[in-house]
Amino acid sequence: MKKYFLALLALPSLVFADDVINGGNTAWILVATALVMLMTPAGLALFYGGLTRSKNVINTISMSLGAFAVGSLVWVLVGYSIAFGDGDIIGTGKVLLTGIGSATIKGSIPELLFVAFQGTFAAIAVAIASGSMIERVKFSTFMIFVALWVVAVYAPVAHWAWGGGTTLNFGEMDFAGGTVVHINAGVAGLVVAMILGRRKDYGRVAIKPFSPVLVALGAALLWFGWFGFNAGSELAADGVAASAFLVTNVAAAVGVIGWLLVEWFVYKKATLVGGASGAVAGLVAITPAAGFAGVDGAIVLGLVGGILGFIGVAKLKPMLKIDDSLDAFWVHGLVGIWGSIATALFVAEYALPADYDMMAQLVKQIKAVGLTIVYSAIATAVVYYIAAAMTGGGRVDDETEAKGLDETTHGEKALNL
Repeated sequence: MKKYFLALLALPSLVFADDVINGGNTAWILVATALVMLMTPAGLALFYGGLTRSKNVINTISMSLGAFAVGSLVWVLVGYSIAFGDGDIIGTGKVLLTGIGSATIKGSIPELLFVAFQGTFAAIAVAIASGSMIERVKFSTFMIFVALWVVAVYAPVAHWAWGGGTTLNFGEMDFAGGTVVHINAGVAGLVVAMILGRRKDYGRVAIKPFSPVLVALGAALLWFGWFGFNAGSELAADGVAASAFLVTNVAAAVGVIGWLLVEWFVYKKATLVGGASGAVAGLVAITPAAGFAGVDGAIVLGLVGGILGFIGVAKLKPMLKIDDSLDAFWVHGLVGIWGSIATALFVAEYALPADYDMMAQLVKQIKAVGLTIVYSAIATAVVYYIAAAMTGGGRVDDETEAKGLDETTHGEKALNL
């Protein structure tokens, strides 16, 4: 009887051991992967589609859809190998998922599920960057850009932060993608926007969103999917995932409030587009800290994220006169820089390592942010020029730009009235 009792006591350690598949963790990450998948061809597509002008809605949504399709393919072909294969600067050895089968384990979940989960991150990162270049980049150029960027820009940065690379890993805390996704994508979008140049009518006519209603709906889907994005990054159904879930919601809510407060102070208006953008800014700000920050930290991160996003869009962007079409850099890049650096300042007591040195960690965060900015800027420029050369130039002609890419490129309209 005693031996059976001891065996029962040992069951929890067997269930939660890292060398066997845990059913609860696997079920949660299956759901989380589906949630993050929803963010790109649905959430971001509608968010961006609502922000663009009526003549480019189909094209803008198609870029999110295309980014997810092409990004998902190149991820399993070679991207995952570079990001999570063995190696110092870049990973190798898992091209075409070599050596990974249904019984291969990553932590306590099937590695194939980990591949799928991480692939959704790669796809949304390059889709975020599309927001800076819409209304003037060729669709064919962008599709090639997606494939090259995921392999040459996203995957190496993911390897340095998460995949085991040592030389370029500064010991940063990036729970769910502050540097890997948001700064990386924001900087990439800004670089391509600068290379493409401003739209022909930028600054000459009022450029208004096609549908604030679609913007709000897209933001709501992003908010919903972000629970998988952040809480899923724990790769387990545990207390850290629950905390990440809670602080994600808090930061998004406070981001809405922060953006609307400063918008009201400046313009005496509280817009739906502003509130939706504030939610996304709050979500971006909490992403790197989701597994470390408590509710108090989430409030500060989200509030500053919402305010900073508004300042970037309403003040800094007009000052610099860079035509970042849908503000991808200001909402993702700039706010991502804030969230990534500030992660070191808002580590909850329960998450504090015994030897935690806040100033030392702050330096590590700044180094990682700096590396991501420099590498993403240089590598993105190279990738764009290659994609542009392969398609006879990356920018559409003046007639196509004036008429809109929906009819000229896709032969469709957003509304057939």
